[in-house]
Amino acid sequence: MARLADYFVLVAFGPHPRGSGEGQGQILQRFPEKDWEDNPFPQGIELQAVCTEDAAEREEDVDEGGPVRLSPAAPGPPGQLFAPKTLVLVSRLDHAEVFRNSLGLIYTIHVEGLNVGLENVIGNLLTCIIPLAGGSQRTISLGAGDRQVIQTPLTDSLPISRCSVALLFRQLGITNVLSLFCAALTEHKVLFLSRSYQRLSDACRGLLALLFPLRYSFTYVPILPAQLLEVLSTPTPFIIGVNAAFQAETQELLDVIIADLDGGTVTVPECVHIPPLPEPLQSQTHSVLSMVLDPDLELADLAFPPPTTSTSSLKMQDKELRAVFLRLFAQLLQGYRWCLHMVRIHPEPVIRFHKAAFLGQRGLVEDDFLMKVLEGMAFAGFVSERGIPYRPTDLFDELVAHEVARMRADENHPQRVLRHIKELAEQLYKNENPYPAVAMHKVQRPGEASHLRRAPRPFPRLDEGMVQWIVDQATAKMQGAPPAVKAERRTTVPSGPPMTAILERSSGLHGNSARRLEVVRNCISYVFEGKMLEAKKLLPAVLRALKGRAARCCLAQELHLHVQQNRAVLDHQQFDFVVRMMNCCLQDCTSLDEHGVAAALLPLVTAFCRKLSPGVTQFAYSCVQEHVVWSTPQFWEAMFYGDVQTHIRALYLEPAEDRDPSQVREVPAQEDERSALDVASEQRRLWPTLSREKQQELVQKEESTVFSQAIHYANRMSYLLLPLDSSKSRLLRERAGLGDLESASNSLVTNSMAGSVAESYDTESGFEDAETCDVAGAVVRFINRFVDKVCTESGVTSDHLKGLHVMVPDIVQMHIETLEAVHRESKRLPPIQKPKLLRPRLLPGEECVLDGLRVYLLPDGREEGAGGSGGGPALLPAEGAVFLTTYRVIFTGMPADPLVGEQVVVRSFPVAALTKEKRISVQTPVDQLLQDGLQLRSCTFQLLKMAFDEEVGSDSAELFRKQLHKLRYPPDIRGTFAFTLGSAHTPGRPPRATKDKGPSFRTLSRNLVKNAKKTIGRQYITRKKYNPPSWEHRGQPPPEDQEDEISVSEELEPSTLTPSSALKPSDRMTMNSLVERACCRDYQRLGLGTLSSSLSRAKSEPFRISPVNRMYAICRSYPGLLIVPQSVQDNALQRVSRCYRQNRFPVVCWRSGRSKAVLLRSGGLHSKGVVGLFKAQNAPSPGTLPCSCCRALCPPCSASAPAPALPPSPGQSQADSSSLEQEKYLQAVVSSMPRFTDASGRNTLSGFSSAHMGSHVPSPRARVTTLSNPMAASASRRTAPRGKWGSVRASGRSGGLGADVGSRLASRDMLSPPQANGAPPDPGFLRPHRAALYIIGDKAQLKGVRPDPLQQWELVPIEVFEARQVKASFKKLLKACVPGCLAAEPSPASFLRSLEDSEWLIQIHRLLQVSVLVVELLDSGSSVLVSLEDGWDITTQVVSLVQLLSDPFYRTLEGFRLLVEKEWLSFGHRFSHRGAHTLAGQSSGFTPVFLQFLDCVHQVHLQFPMEFEFSPFYLKFLGYHHASCRFQTFLLDSDYERIELGLLYEEKGERRGQQACRSVWEYVDRLSKRTPMFHNYMYAPEDAEVLRPYSNVSNLKVWDFYTEETLAEGPPYDWELAQGPPEPPEEERPDGGAPQSRRRVVWPCYDSRPRAQPDAISRLLEELQRLETELGRPPERWKDTWDRVKAAQRLEGRPDGRGIPSSLLVSSVPHHRRSLGVYLQEGPVGSTLSLSLDSDQSSGSTASGSRQAARRSTSTLYSQFQTAESENRSYEGTLYKKGAFMKPWKARWFVLDKTKHQLRYYDHRIDTECKGVIDLAEVEAVAPGTPTMGAPKTVDEKAFFDVKTTRRVYNFCAQDVLSAQQWVDQIQSCLSDA
Repeated sequence: MARLADYFVLVAFGPHPRGSGEGQGQILQRFPEKDWEDNPFPQGIELQAVCTEDAAEREEDVDEGGPVRLSPAAPGPPGQLFAPKTLVLVSRLDHAEVFRNSLGLIYTIHVEGLNVGLENVIGNLLTCIIPLAGGSQRTISLGAGDRQVIQTPLTDSLPISRCSVALLFRQLGITNVLSLFCAALTEHKVLFLSRSYQRLSDACRGLLALLFPLRYSFTYVPILPAQLLEVLSTPTPFIIGVNAAFQAETQELLDVIIADLDGGTVTVPECVHIPPLPEPLQSQTHSVLSMVLDPDLELADLAFPPPTTSTSSLKMQDKELRAVFLRLFAQLLQGYRWCLHMVRIHPEPVIRFHKAAFLGQRGLVEDDFLMKVLEGMAFAGFVSERGIPYRPTDLFDELVAHEVARMRADENHPQRVLRHIKELAEQLYKNENPYPAVAMHKVQRPGEASHLRRAPRPFPRLDEGMVQWIVDQATAKMQGAPPAVKAERRTTVPSGPPMTAILERSSGLHGNSARRLEVVRNCISYVFEGKMLEAKKLLPAVLRALKGRAARCCLAQELHLHVQQNRAVLDHQQFDFVVRMMNCCLQDCTSLDEHGVAAALLPLVTAFCRKLSPGVTQFAYSCVQEHVVWSTPQFWEAMFYGDVQTHIRALYLEPAEDRDPSQVREVPAQEDERSALDVASEQRRLWPTLSREKQQELVQKEESTVFSQAIHYANRMSYLLLPLDSSKSRLLRERAGLGDLESASNSLVTNSMAGSVAESYDTESGFEDAETCDVAGAVVRFINRFVDKVCTESGVTSDHLKGLHVMVPDIVQMHIETLEAVHRESKRLPPIQKPKLLRPRLLPGEECVLDGLRVYLLPDGREEGAGGSGGGPALLPAEGAVFLTTYRVIFTGMPADPLVGEQVVVRSFPVAALTKEKRISVQTPVDQLLQDGLQLRSCTFQLLKMAFDEEVGSDSAELFRKQLHKLRYPPDIRGTFAFTLGSAHTPGRPPRATKDKGPSFRTLSRNLVKNAKKTIGRQYITRKKYNPPSWEHRGQPPPEDQEDEISVSEELEPSTLTPSSALKPSDRMTMNSLVERACCRDYQRLGLGTLSSSLSRAKSEPFRISPVNRMYAICRSYPGLLIVPQSVQDNALQRVSRCYRQNRFPVVCWRSGRSKAVLLRSGGLHSKGVVGLFKAQNAPSPGTLPCSCCRALCPPCSASAPAPALPPSPGQSQADSSSLEQEKYLQAVVSSMPRFTDASGRNTLSGFSSAHMGSHVPSPRARVTTLSNPMAASASRRTAPRGKWGSVRASGRSGGLGADVGSRLASRDMLSPPQANGAPPDPGFLRPHRAALYIIGDKAQLKGVRPDPLQQWELVPIEVFEARQVKASFKKLLKACVPGCLAAEPSPASFLRSLEDSEWLIQIHRLLQVSVLVVELLDSGSSVLVSLEDGWDITTQVVSLVQLLSDPFYRTLEGFRLLVEKEWLSFGHRFSHRGAHTLAGQSSGFTPVFLQFLDCVHQVHLQFPMEFEFSPFYLKFLGYHHASCRFQTFLLDSDYERIELGLLYEEKGERRGQQACRSVWEYVDRLSKRTPMFHNYMYAPEDAEVLRPYSNVSNLKVWDFYTEETLAEGPPYDWELAQGPPEPPEEERPDGGAPQSRRRVVWPCYDSRPRAQPDAISRLLEELQRLETELGRPPERWKDTWDRVKAAQRLEGRPDGRGIPSSLLVSSVPHHRRSLGVYLQEGPVGSTLSLSLDSDQSSGSTASGSRQAARRSTSTLYSQFQTAESENRSYEGTLYKKGAFMKPWKARWFVLDKTKHQLRYYDHRIDTECKGVIDLAEVEAVAPGTPTMGAPKTVDEKAFFDVKTTRRVYNFCAQDVLSAQQWVDQIQSCLSDA
């Protein structure tokens, strides 16, 4: 029973005392004046009443939780100023309607002047006593002729919501309410806004009702007064309602979810994340709510909807919505009682919830929502309130216990769900309204016009004494009456069925997991039976199986079976096996241990042990400590509470002494099944009946049980937290939980390095004892915190707790002493036999820096080594050692899997190729322990992912890293392996000078450098971008994107630019050495002049060799001798060079023998003065400044830098001279070409097919030619194929080559259709009218250039990708080809996706595209100047490719060497800078510009395999060694630097016979004499063949250099190491038996296929050498033998008159056939030649003689064609085809393929997937057809024809008669050809 109302208050509203605009309430009277004892008067009533002076009856809830009723004040007469008054009622009960009626009655009495005393009414109101619950009705009257009925709910635990939930859904909608529901449960701040106080109250009430059975435990204020708005900034969660008038004040709240009830919106701030309900509950709840709110939704789409169903009333709908959420909680919390731990039963129950077990068993460990709910305050209250086993139950208890099965069965049946909801809603409704026929209220109301009266009476002052007298009378009467005791119906709360996962796992795994569990059981039984060999075989499978939860639980169960009396003594091998399996189990346990695996193993780690010596026993816990779970306080608490519950249950299940023996035997069977909660419920029921002594005894027993368990757990924790070896204590101490309980994070991985550093430091300083004590202290603190928490919660007395605190340090100390003996003895055990370290083979001169460190080589993302989808054995993980030498990082070892066999695994890469080193923490494959490791990635596409063995200390690992770093980035280039190899001097010290009398080459080169330095010193070079510093002072490289500066240099002194004829004697010797360089030899071959003819100025030759740069004074990065036009003087070149970046002015590097066009290269034009080439022919206008490198007039430079203050006349003349010289220079180049000497400037390049170009509007006067094509989609590829003149545009992501559409390169005339795959049309597609010189420049620098129609050169601006983009693309390519870890779903598609993301092939495509463009221009007679970036990256790539494609000489071994020496070495590609060879280049990183060029060559080699003398292996060899620093060839950035170090010219007498090769070319020459590995047997070039490769990405292949691996011997590019020991011949087998077969298994990724199975020609050559050796002859060189065989074959071929020497050496195949790897010869020869391009042969490609090729079927040959190629589509078009029986006609795209003898069809023209094939071999006849049913209506009957095959008749229909006839003719001709 309780009072209906506690206080009645009269509040007046008046002005603020300080005069501010806001008013303030003031209490005039309150009744009763004294506070009630059970409910003091609440503070702040006047605040609640202030803002409502003009309100009608409204309600609020005060902070204390009681509703307050407000009635309006009586307005006074107009002329009288008085305070409006508010009537306030304070109550703890929730009867809103009764309160509203009561206040209305008081107001009515006052206004209407009824003859009733207000004091009587108020006194009756304050003394009215009503029941709280029970469902009874109570009629009350306040003594004014009124009657009201109060209805109490059946149970007070269920909330009363009336209509509030339904209204909330109507106002906000389903999604918004669900968001608010989740927000309130996960403790976010929720704020309601509305103009209506009633709505605010109802919304807050509704939200709270939805949270049932959880109670909201934070701030809850349905209506917040204006003065308290600052409460909204509180950091704690809340549910608050605020009037919408204060909406502006809520805008700045950053973390508050605002629900606008009037607008129907919910605003969630960006910084707030509301976790949704776990699926499928979220979607199920949403759909059920929509069914309840809108039942017509299900019937809306029915054709014949049933008659409209009657919708529920608002009150009923409210209960249905609540029923949905009640079901939701029952599904969420199903089985929660099985995770309750009963810690104490008496005197009061203490209950804890095992959160981890609940989440694990429900399968919701990762679910954010449930995790937050379980950690919240509301759930803690739920456990303490509802966890009690013996209490009154309500609807939720019944639902969660008995209806779970029904809810699961109903999940997929909406109608059954709805029925269940209606049943629950009925119960909720009945709880609020037990008696439907409620008597009507009778309360007087004020008259209609009462508020219109002009002068109502002011509210009177009431008589306090009278009201108090009424209250006292009623109180006295109550005290005399007997207390009404309501008997609570308490019962045992049902637990319900055990919990299940919310989402059932797929049942397909059961069979598999059953087999795995069987393997686990077998292995354990083998271990305990002593069958160690069998156990060892099963162990790898067991360790894999233990990744699954079921197998881990099974292991714990099986091990329990082998423990007797808490102890199991094992021998050493058994102990090792058990510990390894336990570690494997524990490594996947999270800190929560949600699956209970660590909990199950905890008793076992103290049970399994082994005897180390008499009296010393080692337990398993000392070997399984390195796991996160042991340092997690929550795990220990859950374990402790679980064990306490077991013991307390046992305490009450002990059979009583006075029981009958027969009873004792029968009862336990039932009692054993009773849970702890059942036992506790029974005990709570009996508790009131026990005597006080018995109660005290039970409390003491329980307390001592908890106390004994606390001691037990202190011991257990010390076992698992104190390390066996004190030297590992640092690592352990850093573990989570030991240092700080609050920051209990999983920090084992992050702190491992810090621990190991501390270890090495402390061992040196000798503070080990103090350190050990520190560990003991940390463990003691950890255990004490644990003991404090659990004992306080479990009600242990303070005396006992103090005793525990005294005991813990002793326990820890005692255990430390025991461990010392164990550790000492365990060291004496014979170590486990580890594999012997295999020492690697080293190169001559290669020295070991660090001897082998034991490591495990772990599998990375490549599947092959681990026996992935490709099959083969699991070679990785391998156990062995890593060695660091002066040249390489080498791993050698053997597979860890014993079943693979003793195969040696080798993986290595050059130290100089290291691109990334990363520390990792990984599990060792054998012991499954977490160890430190390293991941090393190299640019030679190798990855070493290693875990250090436990015997390798952290200091050793750190030393390895430091030494590796030191070798990778030496301070000086002389510290690299190529310099230190075989030299005695230490790096960094200059080599000793040779004492020769005459001037040697080395002395000359030093003099030359000195002179060059002097000359450069006289220049004004402070503003140059790239100026290589001296070796002693080399610092950081300049940034790549530095602003280009124009070098303003003075005129050189006359002495430095003397005419070439007047050379000094020492200069002449320098000249002679320069002439010996590759450049000069090549210039002479090309007919570009010799030095002698240039010095004598033979005027007949257009070009000359100029020695102007012999001192490297003009350009340091150019060679000493340069080709320039004959007419240009040397002293003019200095001025020309100023216009170009790095002074790299245009020089000739190649001349076409046929068209005499020349190819020039230079650096890019300076960005501030580009337009000198296209100058305007007028005077300077005001406001323009002449730029210093050209005569062009450009706007002032103020945008980027202050305008240089140049002197008027000299600056102008200098700029003019530079610009004039530049123009003269280019004019001289044009004039030197024979066919252009008399040409006028109006020649243009035009006539390209408009299908290639983006623009169709030619502009005959434009001189700026831009080259591009919009990236056509695949759909338009057939209509407008992109040729070589197609897109050079970047794809958007990587900005590379590209430009806008060039109108100059477009034409209206369609000369010839382009070919597919990016090839250009026929060579005749260029018109005779074109420019003499095309300048290919960077588009970014040539913006705004206006063309000049009088010049003879055109500009082709293209977009260039920068070096940083190449670097970024290469990084992604590395990760795609050599991923660090396995993909989540390894598949070919994931590799291709990564490859596409890298954009490497797109860059290759653009390079080839631009190169073929230049080839076409040169071939048509125009000269080309490539002027991109600084002239040493992309320029070098393009000019090298152009020469390779145009000149067959460069496709020979000698020619390719000459090309690389000339274009890459002499012309200054920055190998050292791009390769980051020294410490200074470390920050810039590796940029593979040269490797990209080699990849382009490889792509061309694939398409033209007969045009190259060298094999693909040669390209890989150069790709590997350009980064390896084994040779000096690819070091340094220019010839100038090589001269400075004395590398370029070696003295003749210095060459010794057996000295290690310093030059890669010398090494190649030596090897080529011994082995044909660099030779291509298919080499059969056509004379003067210009190659035009396809460049589309679809035609490019991933270079196998990036993906292949040979684990047997490491990379095969160091030939001395790749040659294994020779196998003994058959007769000399050591066993002396019959000769064994030479057959062997070749494993993918392990063996070298070219060595295991060489191609036929290599095998024959080897056989010849072997036979000659056996006959005692000196073996002939392979090259001589091969040349002889070729010559003999040519002679054989001549008498036949066929012109084809043999099937092997085809030299007259047409171009498009030669570009493929397969040749089908049509003619009398009739043989088939198959050349496999995909196999990687180190000694050449597979020859036609090999058996494999001969065995290939025709279909295999056909499959090598690409379907898109034109030769495979003999005829194609659209035909209608009748489907099979009963199928309709359908239009298809048909392709007649004469090559494959097929008629294929596709869905549409650009479809690449063939939908069907008609084999023409099966065709019997082609005849006219007739239309059948469903045929196209508008087509002529003669357009139908039938094709009859041996299987069926195909009906076709063409679009018209003509095309039908063409199709029939084509098919007939194809049949007759066959």
